[in-house]
Amino acid sequence: MPNLTTADDRLIVALDVPNAIAGLELAGRLGDAVSFYKIGLGMLTGGGLALANELKAEHGKRIFLDMKLFDIGATVEAAVRGLAQFDLDFLTVHGDPHVVRAAREGKGGKDLKILAVTILTSLDRDDLDASLIKPGTVQEIVLERAAKALEAGADGLIASPQEAPLIRALPEAAGRLIVTPGVRPAGAALGDQKRVATPARAIADGADHIVVGRPIWQAADPRAAAEQVRAELAAL
Repeated sequence: MPNLTTADDRLIVALDVPNAIAGLELAGRLGDAVSFYKIGLGMLTGGGLALANELKAEHGKRIFLDMKLFDIGATVEAAVRGLAQFDLDFLTVHGDPHVVRAAREGKGGKDLKILAVTILTSLDRDDLDASLIKPGTVQEIVLERAAKALEAGADGLIASPQEAPLIRALPEAAGRLIVTPGVRPAGAALGDQKRVATPARAIADGADHIVVGRPIWQAADPRAAAEQVRAELAAL
């Protein structure tokens, strides 16, 4: 394994643990092996915002707040305005154009990147049928939603490994970020993800950042698991 002396911020570790205390303990175990963390909706009531602020302000970490906001424009704008005051790095919203436009208004002059969600990586065509989503393949709908979100002003997109290269090829995607969840190191369990790839494959296919959760935080040695992913990225 290469001697990695600095964290690679292409790797974002999802702190999908029950509360801020567990999140801070995990971040302590990972130490300087990880520089970028994702805090999601599941930890919001467990002190997620407080953890985000502590990791950012006291530990110098970058923070991806994965809230997947969706509401009327005025409410989204107000929510993003409130979150932008914490000087975090990434924030997710649903990719509907009115939501993206409202989020851009809400962030004001802050350097908070608004990332649009197209179709969740846990969903397939059967799930879309159950939700009464228009006909078409998952990839076709992802690309259509991606283009519309970028036109509305999204700074980037959340995209599965399979859609990342197709989105990267869109004219609207030039200079925009692609962040890819559903990343599983070779041999890791799929969990509830249905559209997955290895870290190296996701980056090679156009992702700027990858999100890895359970394969790291469920590992017997989370730091070693993170360093294994970093080594794979360093070998690209």
